[in-house]
Amino acid sequence: MSVARIGILTISDRASRGEYEDKGGPAIHAWFTRVLTSPWKAVAKIIPDEQPQIEAALRELSDVQGCCLIVTTGGTGPALRDVTPEATAAVCEKMMPGFGELMRTASLQFVPTAILSRQTAGIRGKSLIVNLPGKPSAIADCLNAVFPAVPYCIDLIAGARLESDPEQCQTFRPTHAK
Repeated sequence: MSVARIGILTISDRASRGEYEDKGGPAIHAWFTRVLTSPWKAVAKIIPDEQPQIEAALRELSDVQGCCLIVTTGGTGPALRDVTPEATAAVCEKMMPGFGELMRTASLQFVPTAILSRQTAGIRGKSLIVNLPGKPSAIADCLNAVFPAVPYCIDLIAGARLESDPEQCQTFRPTHAK
């Protein structure tokens, strides 16, 4: 079985300058370590809230690093410098709006300001890109909501096969895809 590469992209001006400890990237890594049973390798980066840099990092993680899944954290709110969804849309061939809809719905169970979140997802080549919020607890809430569909989505775009521990996260594949 090949080793799946998963991009973990933290988007934060302060974390990229070393003024703030990145908590989002490590939270994503810990979630995947707990949930995935198939071999995987993280490809992690921290960059500032600059759309050209976000686009370049997403292209590099997809096209050069060969990540089947790229998960971003940060830059999804309404603040002026929050441009992660715009950068994601700029590099994707297909947008997957259901991911953002489900993440906002799940997050609304915990905080009314979830409606301010602009998370989205899209496909670039053989990579699924998913925007997550920056807060570690919200990252887990969102991954718990959308990950059941992620492995099959990656199968459909000819990415690496991801398997999970059903005790941690029950994923779905149609009977013909198992």
